[in-house]
Amino acid sequence: MTRVACAEAVVAVLESEGVDTVFGTGDAVPPLDAALRDSSIRHVTVRHEAGGAHAADGWARTTGNVGVCVGASGTNMITGLHAALADSVPLLCVTGREPFQSAGIVEIARPVTKWAVQLRESAQAPWVFREAFRVARSGRPGPVLVDLPADVQRGTCLYDRALDAPLPVAVPRPLPHVVRAALDLVCTARRPLILAGGGVVTAGAGDELLQLAEHLQIPVQVTLMGKGAFPEDHPLFAGLAGTEAHSRWGNAAFLRSDLVLAVGARFADRHTGDLDVYRKGRRFIHVDIEPTQLGRVFEPDLGVFGHAQPVLAEMVAEARSRTAALQPGKWVRRVGELRRTMARRDDFDDVPIKPPRVFREINGFYPRDTTFVTGTGLHQIWSGQFQTTYLPRRYLACGQAGPPGWEVPAAMGAKCARPERQVVAVAGFPFLTEEVAVAARHRIPLVIVMINNAGLGRAELPYDMNDAMDLHDGEGGVDHVRAMESLGCPARRVDRPGDIRDALAWASAEAARTRVPVLVEVMVEREAKAATGPALDAIKEFEPLPELVTVDWSD
Repeated sequence: MTRVACAEAVVAVLESEGVDTVFGTGDAVPPLDAALRDSSIRHVTVRHEAGGAHAADGWARTTGNVGVCVGASGTNMITGLHAALADSVPLLCVTGREPFQSAGIVEIARPVTKWAVQLRESAQAPWVFREAFRVARSGRPGPVLVDLPADVQRGTCLYDRALDAPLPVAVPRPLPHVVRAALDLVCTARRPLILAGGGVVTAGAGDELLQLAEHLQIPVQVTLMGKGAFPEDHPLFAGLAGTEAHSRWGNAAFLRSDLVLAVGARFADRHTGDLDVYRKGRRFIHVDIEPTQLGRVFEPDLGVFGHAQPVLAEMVAEARSRTAALQPGKWVRRVGELRRTMARRDDFDDVPIKPPRVFREINGFYPRDTTFVTGTGLHQIWSGQFQTTYLPRRYLACGQAGPPGWEVPAAMGAKCARPERQVVAVAGFPFLTEEVAVAARHRIPLVIVMINNAGLGRAELPYDMNDAMDLHDGEGGVDHVRAMESLGCPARRVDRPGDIRDALAWASAEAARTRVPVLVEVMVEREAKAATGPALDAIKEFEPLPELVTVDWSD
């Protein structure tokens, strides 16, 4: 064993854990900053620590690995930790304790992390950081925080890279008889649905999900966090149900179902709406890697504890042992009919531009491998309703916590994680605009599509937000094109629907040429209602479907 600087051992652990980029301020943990400069890890220094946490979040969602952010022992990254915990994102936050800007960060961070700890002895550094990665990855993933006091940062420890390695992470498998019980319920359902949540994406279980759905010919819905778990152009795709980010035909299909196999979904209120309506007339099987999630929102007919990938794999094996691959039946055809007859329009030629038209152009222009990042607000609701997604880890949405400004730094992190992919941030209000300057400085090319519904005159909103909205555009407001140009970034404003596609093509070319963020600001109409079409609660008057024949597994 060799005695090395504590920070050097920490950086060696980060490298061996697969971290290639760290986001954060450049002076919070000076010894660690110095060790990073001598490593293979890229240190992207941000303008705001919250932006660093969100960038690490985007990197983690894109790679599936633990994202890392660094900052002072203050509270600026708490919002980012909360967002990561709410959305089950593995994150490691490293804070440096000095008297200036110091706070009781460990105690403050405990409610929004899986584990928060202060390193007291330099000799503990490799082991505490190994455990931090293990905790962040284990079970339901989430953020951890390690605080480094100044004396610990400057200390030394015995360490040998050759004798160190990541700690094992348990992958819980389901009990065989529970899998059989789940298939028993599925087999007796007449109109089953699979509901794929973010846990399917996190587990990398998309292939198993596809195999199960195709073998049994079961339609598949996704939650907002589960977008990308199942290709949305597949014949078995059944849309999204919910009160905001939903499709009308998805709600209709859900309410016609009689059994829901929910995998890696946590039944957030924006998905379920009125629980009496949501639950009425259907049974639920709930699969989750976190046992305390089972029965938390409502009691399922069957709870299944386990990692989504082995659970779905064993369900596929059990299904194949019971029956040959099925052909599409009445239920699948009915869901397809709902899709054909209840899809919302997106071909509007109106001026001002209607939001659905923006997403029609986005869907038509960008290739399937594009990574989209969307934050919180009307733009996320519209994105969830109209944007099509085909592959896992290509649609990054800030779900439960909803911090404003998340999308730009998260997109920056996604681009650092997969520089070969095109990354598009679908944005609303320009919070954390300072991180655009960071992306420009570090040559991180992004396309930002800002959907601006604030600058085309007053409208009566369901709550008093007119004054806040008017701060962004119009007289006395912000000219986002000029603001971007002041940061050295190209920008263009679009106010006619026929010009959107050309602007997207221009932005992609400019981002590739300049290697900086490029803005397309699309001016859309200012509507009073956030969502388009009825929410889940509003379609409970739909007539029930005629009874269908129960699957005969002996065929």
